Amino acid sequence: MRNLVVSQWMTLNGVFDGDSMDQWNIPYESKERAAYNTNLILGCGAYLMGKNTYEMLAPYWSILKNNENGIADKLNSVPKYVVSTTLKKADWNNSTIIKENVVEEITKLKQQSGKEILIQGSATLVKSLMETDLIDEYRFLVNPIIMGSGKHFFKQGMDTTKLELIETKAFSLGVVMFRYKLVKK
Repeated sequence: MRNLVVSQWMTLNGVFDGDSMDQWNIPYESKERAAYNTNLILGCGAYLMGKNTYEMLAPYWSILKNNENGIADKLNSVPKYVVSTTLKKADWNNSTIIKENVVEEITKLKQQSGKEILIQGSATLVKSLMETDLIDEYRFLVNPIIMGSGKHFFKQGMDTTKLELIETKAFSLGVVMFRYKLVKK
């Protein structure tokens, strides 16, 4: 059985807004953090995402042919599953749209043998999956900045989710990785 892992970059107060990454994320890029992210992606056996994340990543990564950043080949070859009721087609290599029976389909993916299933970004998808206990682990890369505006990864009114800390790692520039496993209900 494979684990479903959520990995997210964010500010100290939970902002993960792609439109403002130049303010809260790019200034904290380091070789250590880049290596961590590369290993995370190279270690996955499948990539799960929502429509918005798919539409942000597919146009960029799908045209790369020289293993840019050490992960382009992996992202272009790994099975990708896009949860969306409105996406008409998914042309990026090895992409499958999950339109219905999302919990059932992801449960089937988890029951397959292989490496972990990775979700990056996709806050709406993560929120819906948190209510199902399908997520096994969370890995947060927290940048030492508080943003006064932007999209927050966790929304007001979400269910309470208990987690157990299993690892921390400090990177240069004040970035800290927190790794948690879900405390099953």
